[in-house]
Amino acid sequence: MASIRRRLTIWYSIALVGSMLAFATALVLDRRHPGDQELDQRLAAESGYVVRSLSESFRVLGRITSSDSVHSPLAPSVGSRLEGVPYPLVVVGPRHEIIFLNESASRLDYYSSQKLAALLRPLPDVIPSGTLELDPVIGRVRYLALPVGQAGPDIAGLVLAIPVRVQTLEPTYLLRSMLVIAPLILLGALGIGYWLAGTALRPIAGIMDEVEAITDGRSLHHRVVVPRSGEELVRLAQTVNRMLERLEDSFTSLRRFTADASHELKTPLMVLRAGVERALTHPGAPPEALQALDETLEQINQMAEMVDNLLTLARADEGSASLAVEDCDLRDLVAEAAETAGILGEEPAITVRTELPPTPVTLAVDRSRIRQLLLNLITNAIKYTPNGGKVSLALVDQGDTVALIIGDSGIGIAPADLPNIFDRFFRADIARARTGDRPGTGLGLAITKWIAEAHGGTITVQSRLGRGTVFTVTLPRVRPSGPGSLGGLVGLDGQARTD
Repeated sequence: MASIRRRLTIWYSIALVGSMLAFATALVLDRRHPGDQELDQRLAAESGYVVRSLSESFRVLGRITSSDSVHSPLAPSVGSRLEGVPYPLVVVGPRHEIIFLNESASRLDYYSSQKLAALLRPLPDVIPSGTLELDPVIGRVRYLALPVGQAGPDIAGLVLAIPVRVQTLEPTYLLRSMLVIAPLILLGALGIGYWLAGTALRPIAGIMDEVEAITDGRSLHHRVVVPRSGEELVRLAQTVNRMLERLEDSFTSLRRFTADASHELKTPLMVLRAGVERALTHPGAPPEALQALDETLEQINQMAEMVDNLLTLARADEGSASLAVEDCDLRDLVAEAAETAGILGEEPAITVRTELPPTPVTLAVDRSRIRQLLLNLITNAIKYTPNGGKVSLALVDQGDTVALIIGDSGIGIAPADLPNIFDRFFRADIARARTGDRPGTGLGLAITKWIAEAHGGTITVQSRLGRGTVFTVTLPRVRPSGPGSLGGLVGLDGQARTD
């Protein structure tokens, strides 16, 4: 989700930057010619004012220049009227001499003023206008060179210049301003885009959290909350809910089939076992048939054990497996398990070591289920420990919790198999066959895990190939309050059920 959010933010920012560049380019191109037209309009208006002033002054005064051997400056009364022109103004005489410079033009250097005056030498047939670079102070200007014929023989024309930088939205300054502002806009866009992406994806994150909470087949009854708005999100939530409904129906059918099949197989297996046992004890049974009957009885017992385990797991899946919880001293259960381990370890000469605390360890548990848990772990320890090995049982009182530790010096479990050993029917490659020296169904550890979690505890395993295995079952002294705290129906998720 975070990756999608970052990608949306990046693409949003790229799109924004691209839009800004396109907008800036179009604006600069669009403003280039209208900007020159605006300056030309100003030049035309100001030059019209100057021509009218010179013409009216000539009609009134008859002569608007004063005699001078070197210069023919404009009369002071006329020049004062032209000082109001805000842009550089140069009035040129018939010999291309400069007759008048207003205040703005007088601030130009000599080279720039002569450059402007030269625009009327020779006078063109068409009114010249254009753009010209002057001194670094004033920069680039838009000019108009206009001949004047109504102000007497002493006035040949005028040149008026407007700095381009006064142009409203001049393209170069506009582009420079946008380049300065663009990083700030980009940073703001990144923040806003990240926030918008997070806001848009928040419902999807909620759907993901709800789907992640459905960890296995025991929580398929949960449904995703359908958002109130957003057609796509509504369709997504409804699609997920329909998928969960189909999965729930499939899991329910599978559990029901497993439970029904296990229940129906129990009676035929009991009849078969009784018949084989009678045949084994019949005095007239031929000796050559006894071995076959003995092997058949062993297989029937294994099948009956597997059916019982399947039925237990099926009931646990449905939440109908009951726990008869009562206070008991766990030392008694561990001692019984140690005695059974000693009997199982006599033939392979396996040493069984037991560690029990000196004081009672009282805990509210289902005695038969904890006994089943211990027997499953001890049977596995004996089964996978070579002759002459060691098996240990320890009961450790940790205050708020109690730990049951079963270790062995057996063949160990490969690291790749450790995450799967509590899965149903999973058996490591070294002992995958259900016949031979280490027969089994692969359901014992799954039931062991359920028993631990049904009591509110956990089970962990540590193992190294050739070094042995240690299982640790941790049980809390105080189970979570609820209908199953003093007995009831408990599912495989360890939650008490009331149905």
